[in-house]
Amino acid sequence: MAAAVEIRGLHKSFGETRALDGLDLTVAEGEVHGFLGPNGSGKSTTIRILLGLLKADSGGVSVLGRDPWRDATDLHRSLAYVPGDVVLWPTLTGGETIDLLGRLRGGLDPARRADLLNRFELDPTVKGKAYSKGNRQKVALVSALAADVPLLILDEPTSGLDPLMERVFQEELVRVRQDGRTVLLSSHILSEVERACSSVSIVRAGRVVESGALTDLREVMDTRVVATLTDGTQEHASLPAAEVPAWVSALGPSVASLSVTPATLEDLFLARYGRSEVTPR
Repeated sequence: MAAAVEIRGLHKSFGETRALDGLDLTVAEGEVHGFLGPNGSGKSTTIRILLGLLKADSGGVSVLGRDPWRDATDLHRSLAYVPGDVVLWPTLTGGETIDLLGRLRGGLDPARRADLLNRFELDPTVKGKAYSKGNRQKVALVSALAADVPLLILDEPTSGLDPLMERVFQEELVRVRQDGRTVLLSSHILSEVERACSSVSIVRAGRVVESGALTDLREVMDTRVVATLTDGTQEHASLPAAEVPAWVSALGPSVASLSVTPATLEDLFLARYGRSEVTPR
């Protein structure tokens, strides 16, 4: 499968501070890829380089087959970006902003625009200066999701949204994936990434320390198993998923019920970072 985003050996320093230290990242076409890491890990710097806002010190970067620094203007017609803190033109209405951004990206699907405004419960006649933080995020999300572009880069996109709107966002990501578009999703909400993404990369100190399909990554983590026996006692185990059937079989017919909890993305993250860094950014 071709790569929508390909990064190899990316380095970037700010004075004495090394933000990226040989980062590698591949996002295949048509996948929703989670991008996780705590504050200072290099996520934001990576995204700014992908958008052509920063120039890397060294390394190779390709976005939709183009160099984001050299081809930034052309590239931005083919991608949509949603930051975690959206700033709008204060005197333009939400609808005018959506349409302006849409024209920069080659146009919007009017029916899709109307459907998204309805689903996100956004009034497009309100001026930007009057929107709450959550509604500013909705303006950016409607603009991005309605754009006819092959790549979406979403950096904490649900910041400020209530749980109902977060659910709408999740449903729209499913639709985007079904349309064959590519998404790079950076989020500090582990459950959001786990629900939306088929693959994930975890960044630490400017390097990707884990990357792959979620199903494959879970296989390297232990599965938690609790067996309740017929005498009321319980047996607990934490072991690789492939070893669960043999463990249960060894207990014999005394097993009355069984609880199996596969490893989560949070388990994977904590295995890499420990309890002192539980909020990836």
